[in-house]
Amino acid sequence: MTNVITPDAQPVATRPRKGALGKLVRRPLALIGMIIIVIVVAGAALAPYLTNFRPDEQIFDGLTLSGEPLPPNATFWLGTDLLGRDLLTRILYGARTSLFIGIIANGIALIIGTLIGVVAGYYRGWIGSVLMRFTDLMMAFPALLLAICLAAVFQPSLWIVALVIALVNWVQTARVMYTQTSSLAEREFIDAERTIGASGARILFLHILPHLVPTIIVWGTLGISTTVLLEATLSYLGIGVQPPTPSWGNIIFENQTYFQAAPWLVFFPGVAILALALAFNLVGDALRDILDPTQRGRA
Repeated sequence: MTNVITPDAQPVATRPRKGALGKLVRRPLALIGMIIIVIVVAGAALAPYLTNFRPDEQIFDGLTLSGEPLPPNATFWLGTDLLGRDLLTRILYGARTSLFIGIIANGIALIIGTLIGVVAGYYRGWIGSVLMRFTDLMMAFPALLLAICLAAVFQPSLWIVALVIALVNWVQTARVMYTQTSSLAEREFIDAERTIGASGARILFLHILPHLVPTIIVWGTLGISTTVLLEATLSYLGIGVQPPTPSWGNIIFENQTYFQAAPWLVFFPGVAILALALAFNLVGDALRDILDPTQRGRA
């Protein structure tokens, strides 16, 4: 007797995961993270319409008569910095820098890590050994120290900083992709594809990579928070994004001498860095629980 498989009889594991966004919204912490991300993205995109000043504009009445920064007031909502520039304007434009580097650097790191991890996990043998030993070598170096060395060698700019951060952040992704690909390569449906003569490229792109999409999404989200923090650290140390381009890290660096006299100059950009990094972590953790079947029911 022939068994007829109807759509309703599909195994649960093969059904597409639907309603991920709805599940995400129903999680309070993830919802808070999404709201913060939307606010930051909107502020960065609409910066020219949300403020009447340019980020590098030294405002005539932006300092006190004694030459000190102005505290938050009706005109300058977050106060002014030591050069009389509107702090809110610089934070809004600095959000563009953080988001640009966060997305570009994390995207490059995700591509490099996924490519190395998938190739090493599928082919294994000497190819996998060489690739994973190189990954282990990169993991042996502290990420911040390696980023400082690379940033010191190259002339700092938005693209250079993004590339430097990508070159030190791909190793964790490669490790995760290697583990999952090695497990998938032993599955029966992969053996069946090899039996019918499917090429390695076909198996990788049509059968393995689609199964890795949830993991890629999760690591892509979580990685942005790490990238934002690393960019702010490099800019604070003076080897990241260079003034007058605003960055949350170099805003703190420029104004740290006024920490006691004008604490808002350090407090507001610091809160922005913390809030954005925390928001992506909250959303990434929720996505991991939703998209990873092994995490379901553990709340």
